[in-house]
Amino acid sequence: MGSGSSARPSPADLAAAQDKTVPDVIGPGLRVLFCGINPGLWSGATGLHFARPGNRFWPALHRSGFTPRQLRPEEQRELLGLGMGITNVAARTTAKAEQLTTDELRAGGRELVERVERYRPRVLAVLGIGAYRTAFGRPRAAIGPQSDRIGDTAVWVLPNPSGLNAHYTLDALAAEFRALRAVVDTGRTG
Repeated sequence: MGSGSSARPSPADLAAAQDKTVPDVIGPGLRVLFCGINPGLWSGATGLHFARPGNRFWPALHRSGFTPRQLRPEEQRELLGLGMGITNVAARTTAKAEQLTTDELRAGGRELVERVERYRPRVLAVLGIGAYRTAFGRPRAAIGPQSDRIGDTAVWVLPNPSGLNAHYTLDALAAEFRALRAVVDTGRTG
């Protein structure tokens, strides 16, 4: 399995992907930097963000109007041309986000702040309320815009798009992404 491959990883590929990293899709001046919790094993094996079939990031991104068509994980670099990027709170791949420690999430939050200060996206959109609460020490945070900023960057929390997040249907997830897009499109991020 190579980096950037969309082929279905074998069980051996998935096992070998534990504790790997997936490079960020990032550049200066983005409209939105989407931030996952951490890459799963499928992403680690393929080198692609939100690569596991059943992850609803790509469909929600399209249904919300952020992309003109539904991109595939192997097309992730096309996001840069649309003013968007992808990073993670924690870089280490795991089978489940619950395998991350509180210390890893907090350290990841500090590193994320450094990335945001360096690249200065208009909005940081964290995909997962629990990870945001832990990484940023905000136990009462809710989905949506946050009062905190990182320099000039607004912070927004979206639901985790994993297929394991049964609290949100794809339509409800797309509606949350759409609310963010409406704010980004108006340029009023706080």
